[in-house]
Amino acid sequence: MGHGPLSPHGAGQSGAARMGYVKNGPVLVVTGTLREAALISGEGIEVLAGGSDPQRLQAELEAMAPYVAGIISFGMCGAIDHTLKLGDFVIGKRVSGAFHAKCDERWVSALKQALPLAWCGSIYADGHMLALQRDKAVQAWMSAALAADMESHLAARVAAEHDLPFVVLRCVSDRAEVDLPPAVTVMMAPDGGVDVGAVARSVWEQPAQLRELAGTLAGFAKAFQMLSSGTKKLRGRLAFDQR
Repeated sequence: MGHGPLSPHGAGQSGAARMGYVKNGPVLVVTGTLREAALISGEGIEVLAGGSDPQRLQAELEAMAPYVAGIISFGMCGAIDHTLKLGDFVIGKRVSGAFHAKCDERWVSALKQALPLAWCGSIYADGHMLALQRDKAVQAWMSAALAADMESHLAARVAAEHDLPFVVLRCVSDRAEVDLPPAVTVMMAPDGGVDVGAVARSVWEQPAQLRELAGTLAGFAKAFQMLSSGTKKLRGRLAFDQR
């Protein structure tokens, strides 16, 4: 998903000339779902929804990275720190898990100015959903992360390989002290949409989760509303132009 195809301008040019192009290129926004991606619009922005297909996301990131100005991992996340509440924003200062990287300090600062109530700290990402509170507790102890998502490690790795500014902006959609129902773990389709069939099968096989699922989806809706309203406060390519 994006706002026009990326152009391979600058290929084969000198490093200085190409860097001039890249600085004026779009900011690449990496999300998990198509719904999150739909929140992003404007000139100078390209969006990738990873869905449940990390291999495709990795390939598309690598193809687009030479022509962008920076990469931001954006969307919802699961809290690891018990202090975080539904709808809280988390700005990543670093990423741990499958890849370790420090986020761009100036971009972090610009996001914090736009969202002064946001938490700043470490984001954990290894491509797996932390669905159980015991797994979240383990990562809270091992990584000292505030929250976890499923895409930031890939975005951080590609940004590091191409020497691009990188940051994480996420909104808490589930608290550290809750277990996610089984249907949530199969909800995301490869393209970032909702796999309705997989959710229906999960509920059919484990109907006792239905009430818990309803509560979880209500929490997701609240987080999405907060994510939407917070995104509207970000000027200049998700605060990239203020860094």
